[in-house]
Amino acid sequence: PITPGELLCLGSSLAFSGLFYYMYRKKDRVVKRIQEAPKLQVDDDLPALVSAADGRCLPYVALEGIVLPAQAALKSHYHEGLQGVIQKLLLKEHRLIWNSLARNW
Repeated sequence: PITPGELLCLGSSLAFSGLFYYMYRKKDRVVKRIQEAPKLQVDDDLPALVSAADGRCLPYVALEGIVLPAQAALKSHYHEGLQGVIQKLLLKEHRLIWNSLARNW
């Protein structure tokens, strides 16, 4: 005595559970790769290491060293003695292709 509505609810529940588990596992792998990232010091050997890497890129690395602000360091309003700097962001735009069927870029 199972109705089609109950089967539909069960199937969609299983599908969503599978989708969320897949997304969880994918993000879990990324977190593990970040946690296992090699720690490098910011020194004179770093440019040579980056240029020797495959594609001149190091996928996940933790850089340790002293950061100097370009102008003045940002001071926290909430914690006395806490300072920070703003990282320069690099925005890389990919080429856009017009999709005439969906009428968007």
